[in-house]
Amino acid sequence: MAALVDLLTGIFRQQTLGGAALELAVLAAPLWVAALVGLLIGWAWRPRWAGAVVGDLAQQQEAAGPPAPQPTLANAMAPADVSCRNTLPRAEVVASPEEQQLAVNTGDLMHLWRLVEEKDGGPSWIHMMDRTLPTFRYQAWRRDPPNGPPQYRSSTIFEDASPEVVRDFFWDDEFRIKNTWDDMLLQHETLEEDTETGTMVVRWVRKFPFFCSDREYIIGRRIWASGKTFYCVTKGVPRPSVPRHSKPRRVDVYYSSWCIRPVESIKGDGSMTACEVLLFHHEDMGIPWEIAKLGVRQGMWGCVKRIEPGLRAYQIARTAGEPLSKYAAMAHVTTKFNSDELNTEDNVEASPSNNTEVEKPKHWTGSIPKVLMIGGAVALACTFDHGLLTKAVIFGTARRFAGPGRR
Repeated sequence: MAALVDLLTGIFRQQTLGGAALELAVLAAPLWVAALVGLLIGWAWRPRWAGAVVGDLAQQQEAAGPPAPQPTLANAMAPADVSCRNTLPRAEVVASPEEQQLAVNTGDLMHLWRLVEEKDGGPSWIHMMDRTLPTFRYQAWRRDPPNGPPQYRSSTIFEDASPEVVRDFFWDDEFRIKNTWDDMLLQHETLEEDTETGTMVVRWVRKFPFFCSDREYIIGRRIWASGKTFYCVTKGVPRPSVPRHSKPRRVDVYYSSWCIRPVESIKGDGSMTACEVLLFHHEDMGIPWEIAKLGVRQGMWGCVKRIEPGLRAYQIARTAGEPLSKYAAMAHVTTKFNSDELNTEDNVEASPSNNTEVEKPKHWTGSIPKVLMIGGAVALACTFDHGLLTKAVIFGTARRFAGPGRR
């Protein structure tokens, strides 16, 4: 800075106006050269998106050819499947705006699918229980995430049961209260329903032990179908329009979803007459998690034992021709997708090769920015001849910027 002040003072001490102008031009020339060098370097190191402004992106698209047509919902529907109102052309994580506005959307399907396939990246499951009766088998696991309530995973295999009937059974809130197999459910009502996708928002009030107040749940739910496998998502959804009360207490963190699929009978005869229900459940009930874990462990088997008689009663009612409730009818409105495509796309996303950028061979033009930067530094250093410190700073700055190369 002192060198620049000395130069300016010397200029204005010139006797003639022409001499002063000449000295100013000599001083300003390196600055203009430095500005021009900066523009050249900025253009040489421009980000990729800047190429689209001048047509680089258009040239790349022309070289790559026309884009492949995207599958649409209309040409992907299965005309023979009347129960499936709509179909996912490919099980994509990026959903349409209409899909994202639903209480339960494709992202929830992906999450449940990864839980079923054990690809969600969560902690390992700890085995809790294994019970077998002549008509069904039950296994349960638990894990404790770093943040959040304990999570539970269970597998229940029912003999002589179809996935369609089991799906309707778990969706039928009216039968839950009528048969009392779920004796904790006190009230239920439908708040919203979408007859195109089968998405529902329901309100539940569940009974808790005498030392706790009852709990209120606002639940969004929806079913996807891949062949005879059903992915049934139910989770807590925010609805500010539903007023809160001190009793029953609202439970905001709630997740309880099933994968219902046919499996081989435990009889070992090779027949696919059994049905497995994989349940993933967690909720924050507003009590200490360690106490909640103890209560779940003590009451788990008692609750599970009531499910199987309720299912058999439901099968008898269906065989007798009793009409479906509106909840069971909504269970028939499913979104169809191909789980094999979901598995393929998930593996492609997880492949490390997709995240590796192929290094391109370096061209001789790649060194032009370095040459310009160093040349500009030399010109500035030669102009400011008032000490070695100024030259050292200029050369050091040029080397720092020219060293990394193009980014």
